[in-house]
Amino acid sequence: MKKIRALVVVFLVGITSVSYAAKVDTLQIASTAMGKTYKAAVVLPNTYAKSKSTYPVMYLLHGAYGHFSDWLKNTPNKKLVQNLSDQYNMIIVMPEGETFSFYLDSPMNKESQFETFITQEVIQKVDKTYRTISNRNGRVITGLSMGGHGALYLSGRHPDLFCAAGSMSGAVDMSAMLNRDSSTQVIKLMQPVFGDKSSNSELYEQNSVLAMTDKLKANKLPLIIDCGVNDFLIEPNRELHRRLVYNKVDHDYTERPGAHTWDYWENSLPYHVLFFNKILLKNQVVSKK
Repeated sequence: MKKIRALVVVFLVGITSVSYAAKVDTLQIASTAMGKTYKAAVVLPNTYAKSKSTYPVMYLLHGAYGHFSDWLKNTPNKKLVQNLSDQYNMIIVMPEGETFSFYLDSPMNKESQFETFITQEVIQKVDKTYRTISNRNGRVITGLSMGGHGALYLSGRHPDLFCAAGSMSGAVDMSAMLNRDSSTQVIKLMQPVFGDKSSNSELYEQNSVLAMTDKLKANKLPLIIDCGVNDFLIEPNRELHRRLVYNKVDHDYTERPGAHTWDYWENSLPYHVLFFNKILLKNQVVSKK
């Protein structure tokens, strides 16, 4: 009898732990702009099912060579995103960005229109599907590497959509990818989006975050930017920091030990969420626990 009671207790504990864990959805999002359907991973905090409240949303972008599920499967702690969703009571959305879109609308390729996809189609679908705070006061964005570029680029061009933005190891000078690795594979992946760099160098430069400091200053969005000191992208990030300082753009900039690795990004993401939570508290869309 004692063994049966013990098993019942274990079973109930198991049910409780599942019931109170963040839930992960896979959302299908049709893109009219590209004539395709893409996936996004959506993490709902454990309170979502038991509440009728609306929730702030953090858009979390993946890097080059990656896809929408990267943040769920590549961090050393596979529950990192779910834990942060629970801790800060926010919805976290990880949309598809393909391998080298840089989250912009390519003038060379009608099938790579990821600025339109994220800012119009993904946000609209998420707001229709879930109980979100569907205005800029409850919406933030960040990402790693190419996703760091995407987060700063999209928020810089659409300050009406986001109240804060961040970048982890951001590819803020997209030509740095080619300068680092001129292999046939990289060129093959980037040219459909940007064209040949020798004849379209202005396109690479104009769409880099490094060229957007005036926009970032005018928008006055709170920004958090960090990069590992051993990262191959550290110099472009230092240059962005210098330009922001020169232009008197308020931002949080940090360098930490680390390289272009998931160990680094696992350590970095909680700082971004903490930073965003302070902004959301200020906007009175979340409450102190």
